[in-house]
Amino acid sequence: MPDSPAPRHRVLLVTGLLGAGKSTVLKVLEDLGWETIDNFPIRLLGRLIDSPDGAGSDLRAPLAIGFDSRTRGFDPAKVIDRVKKLAERADLELTTLFLDCGGQELERRYNETRRRHPLAQDLPAASGIAAERELLEPLRRWADLVISTTGYTSNDLQQTVRERFGEVGGGGLTVSVTSFGFSRGTPPLADLVFDMRFLDNPHWDDKLRPQTGQDPAVAKHIRKDPAFAEAYQRIRDLILLLLPRYRAQGKPYVNIAFGCTGGRHRSVFVAEELAKALTKEGYSPRLVHRNLTARAADGVEGKH
Repeated sequence: MPDSPAPRHRVLLVTGLLGAGKSTVLKVLEDLGWETIDNFPIRLLGRLIDSPDGAGSDLRAPLAIGFDSRTRGFDPAKVIDRVKKLAERADLELTTLFLDCGGQELERRYNETRRRHPLAQDLPAASGIAAERELLEPLRRWADLVISTTGYTSNDLQQTVRERFGEVGGGGLTVSVTSFGFSRGTPPLADLVFDMRFLDNPHWDDKLRPQTGQDPAVAKHIRKDPAFAEAYQRIRDLILLLLPRYRAQGKPYVNIAFGCTGGRHRSVFVAEELAKALTKEGYSPRLVHRNLTARAADGVEGKH
């Protein structure tokens, strides 16, 4: 019986606009067990892969290489040409990830860190960002994957990297259940979003306002709402119907989000209830309350 072919070695090239999150991506990949190198000259990529300790070694650890417009000898056209040739190799699984970000968000990040854009010199950061975007456009169009981090927090980007490049053993399904407040934005990574604002709001009860959906008094208040029991049962049954089908389709992660106005009462309680239900069904959900510690405010909650 002929020997099965050796598995192809995973090599991920990480590039994009300065300030879009390359360092964060490489750090998460390192935590996931990848070998990572930043600011590596792409002209030496072939030598690295063929070196005794490179991608062609027997260790076969996945390799992530970061580079950007500051890297010595950077030329998008030459990068594309070199990578195309390497991608033809039967022993490599080569992927290029491009990190994009909106100009205004990049300006905000530069202003917060008080860093100058390397291509701006004595000009405003916006000038450097525009010049870099024009320089990198061929590489962006050609990349296998493009992630825009404009609306992402650092945690959002980390979760995205784990979902796309983390190993999930045994065909398992990782489920996250998140509560949040619509007044503070919808989680960008949610697969399923349920709006709990139809339920009676505990915020307008003076005794319940300082409490959260984790407190028994708030839970009792929400359960008393005539719409709660039927709505929750239908949502729970729908999710239990969908999760095995997501697994069958090979989806490794499912993010379920429950929102209310401020993210402290109704969404928290329902997220807690669903997490308990999923645990009983054999899942191990990751429970996140994004806005639980946010200050309760009438201005956020709107009119009673």
